[in-house]
Amino acid sequence: MVKTGKTFILGVLAGISISLGGTVYLLSADKTVGALLFSVGLFCVCVFGFNLFTGKVCYVLDNDAGYALMLPVIWTGNLVGAVCTALLESLTRMGPALAEKAAAASEAKLAQSPLSALILAVFCNIMIYIAVEGYKTIPHELGKYLAILFGVIVFILCGFEHCVANMYYFTMGAAWSWKAAGYLLLMTAGNALGGVVIPLLRRLAKQA
Repeated sequence: MVKTGKTFILGVLAGISISLGGTVYLLSADKTVGALLFSVGLFCVCVFGFNLFTGKVCYVLDNDAGYALMLPVIWTGNLVGAVCTALLESLTRMGPALAEKAAAASEAKLAQSPLSALILAVFCNIMIYIAVEGYKTIPHELGKYLAILFGVIVFILCGFEHCVANMYYFTMGAAWSWKAAGYLLLMTAGNALGGVVIPLLRRLAKQA
């Protein structure tokens, strides 16, 4: 129970971190600058050891069943953190501007086909894996942070779908509906698939 509670709280903190990255992205006049600054979210997750679903799911093949059972707890914590951040920000002077931009972003995300949402979510977590694994394994400090930076910038500028960021966008943009919930679950599945693509192929390469 204690472990579950800690897992959940660290998940909430990750949801807040990614939402703050989403906040600065929405407020940035330049898309490239916004993508660069969005990386603060994953930076906080990696440096402080927060539980981000899209990062943790990449290592599900390396752990036991108990690890997999913690993923829904992490996802729920991420959702709580993202929703709370958006609701609190909506009470500030930044609220109207954030709501307008988040609504436009959410509309585009929900206008695409389910297949598009799934594929873009897969590619998103391929980049997240590259960023997180790079941070874990690159021995040099500069390399660690460049891995985070480039991984995030690429997935943002490409328009790939990140389920936790979308939790924030849908809430801030008042875009929640049954369709939005369904798309979020689809994007979550795509992120999960994308997260294990490289680890699985690396395993197969070692066995070949």
